[in-house]
Amino acid sequence: MKRARLAEGLDVTAIGLGTAPLGGLFSPVSDADAEATIERAWSLGVRYFDTAPLYGFGLAERRLGNFLRQQKRDSFAISTKVGRLLRSDAAAAEDAHYKGAPAERPQFDFSYDGVMRSVDESLRRLGLDRVDVLLVHDPDDHYDDAVNGAWSALQRLRGDGTVKAIGAGMNQSDMLARFAEAVPVDCFLLAGRYTLLDQGALTTLFPICRAKSIGILLGGIYNSGILANPRAGAKFNYADADAALVTRAVELEALCRKHGTDLKAAAVQFCMAHPAVTVALQGARTAAEVSDNVAMADRLVPSSFWHELRQRKLVDASAPLPGGA
Repeated sequence: MKRARLAEGLDVTAIGLGTAPLGGLFSPVSDADAEATIERAWSLGVRYFDTAPLYGFGLAERRLGNFLRQQKRDSFAISTKVGRLLRSDAAAAEDAHYKGAPAERPQFDFSYDGVMRSVDESLRRLGLDRVDVLLVHDPDDHYDDAVNGAWSALQRLRGDGTVKAIGAGMNQSDMLARFAEAVPVDCFLLAGRYTLLDQGALTTLFPICRAKSIGILLGGIYNSGILANPRAGAKFNYADADAALVTRAVELEALCRKHGTDLKAAAVQFCMAHPAVTVALQGARTAAEVSDNVAMADRLVPSSFWHELRQRKLVDASAPLPGGA
């Protein structure tokens, strides 16, 4: 699989496995299915894996670690996140997003000490001695705490060689652009803000990242599912998509069918065509989904599709398209 430079001394595969679904996002996943999913990704050449304490409240980290502990440590790269500590809550009701998760719940903590505790706890869940990338997770309402607390911890960990790259992971681009100007970062995980339906990062974030050589891990390529299966009730940004978004997604799907291709293939290849994007992170909950996701990166999407997409102004006029269409 093609590799790309994410940070100094860190080359990663251009496709990575996102593990939120393996934490039971929207529906529970068995241990056996989780193991088969990770194993299939590995067999297809995926060597970059992204996780977080939030994903299934520790479940995704444990499941990922169970597999990766069996591999040579230098044969893969892994990112996890800081900013949430998991604490026992025996009375917790089932979470609205994560199903089948343990009775722990996240507490925001972007302090220096909180980050250090978070890293130690993640390593114990993973059963690994180190991770390669640490990302400040969703500091939307905690910008000052993240800059003054979390970033000090991340810079120390990078400086002493504990991790190779540091950054932030968010579902918005504006604050990531602020971080890029305020603190030294190597990469960002951007979820859902550069897709066939949403090109919000195109002018706010990507030019800064290109100028500063900040890598982009791009998640949410299918916008939580609507670009994989556009229909009423499909998810967009982790919630039910409104009617207007469903209509646009259905229009994109019809255009794909007209040109003999798949909407998922167009969605993945559109994202990977931007030179700011280093890794396309794709979540999956079954081995079959992993196989499909990887295949979509190589499936033929005719140039006629990209030309008509541009002609009908279905994406931002400045968005680069595959093949220079």
